[in-house]
Amino acid sequence: MLQHGKQRLRLWLTGIVLLMTCFYSPLQATEINGAPCLNQGEKWRLAYYQGGEYRDYYQYLRATAEGLMEQGWVSPQKIPSQPSSARELWDWLSVNADSEYIEFLSDGFYSADWDREYRVELREQVVGRLQKKGEINLILAMGTWAGIDIAIDGHRVPTMVISVNDPRSAGLVQDDDSHRHIYIPEDPQRYERQVTLFHDLIRFKTLGVAFENSFEGRSYASIETIERLAEERNFQVISCHTQSDIADQIKVDQSVIDCFNELAEKVDAIYVTVQGGINNHTTPVLVEIANQHSIPTFSQYGQREVKLGYLMSLSQVEGFRDEGRLLSHTAGKILNGEEPASLMNVSAEANRITLNLKTAEQIGLYLDAEMLAAADQLYWQIEQP
Repeated sequence: MLQHGKQRLRLWLTGIVLLMTCFYSPLQATEINGAPCLNQGEKWRLAYYQGGEYRDYYQYLRATAEGLMEQGWVSPQKIPSQPSSARELWDWLSVNADSEYIEFLSDGFYSADWDREYRVELREQVVGRLQKKGEINLILAMGTWAGIDIAIDGHRVPTMVISVNDPRSAGLVQDDDSHRHIYIPEDPQRYERQVTLFHDLIRFKTLGVAFENSFEGRSYASIETIERLAEERNFQVISCHTQSDIADQIKVDQSVIDCFNELAEKVDAIYVTVQGGINNHTTPVLVEIANQHSIPTFSQYGQREVKLGYLMSLSQVEGFRDEGRLLSHTAGKILNGEEPASLMNVSAEANRITLNLKTAEQIGLYLDAEMLAAADQLYWQIEQP
């Protein structure tokens, strides 16, 4: 009887410790007792903000949701392929995600739809809601527009800034204590490594870069890094200005095609920067323009675009599963009490060289044995999107 009483007391004390850990410990609950924790007995309320639809935003959101399922924050279930945009996926999650711990707010999805005037109004609306205690417990700010608008000291809601090409040049990396509620991963040398590798292998004298000549557009393309390397390595940058963050996708796409036609007559190589006009519709056209003019191309985006015909890239393994696991793991830590800024992630991108041999053949580029041996991924054909 005495032994039985001690066992019950031990279980009771263990339960109290775990309960206190859920509410007060900076450690993630799943690392302690295998189960996430509630928000003072209620669900954590999640919201989402984006500048507009972009291919990666859907992928990051889906991978993060799947990561939350793996970790037990959401009951495991297969997300159907039908939600094809971040907005549709959020709507699906708000209705179908089965969780005792978190809620994807049905009225918590915000998108400026690449409308600069509407963006001003929407930002005020969202920040106003964030300032109301208990309305939102965590917001995902997807992309550079969202980071600039939401990663501010005008509210104290934990904010995860995701899918930003160059957060430092966008002014999102802050060292003061006013931004302790902001989490943003950064790889400071990512684009320096890319351009340096491209120049080491191709030895171009003129590098073409098409980008939107806006604050955000220059940040996407990492123009400051390119211009610094041009001076250090003695090559010239030839710029062509596109349109990217606007609602008219036809105009966006055509602006990039026009720039490639212009640059192909002037440069030795093209650095293909991330922007709204580089997509499945335009890539086959852009690859054809570059290859017809025997212009080597380097995809800033990564492996997937090399598969579609750009000559090379330096990137991570294709896919978002690892990123989703990291983001969901981080979200869990934040919900269970850790300070977002203390989780600042400076992770170097894997140095995986990817080459398209068919493109090399079409542009007449000889790839020696040393270059081929250095490549981590080779594509023998130009695939269609």
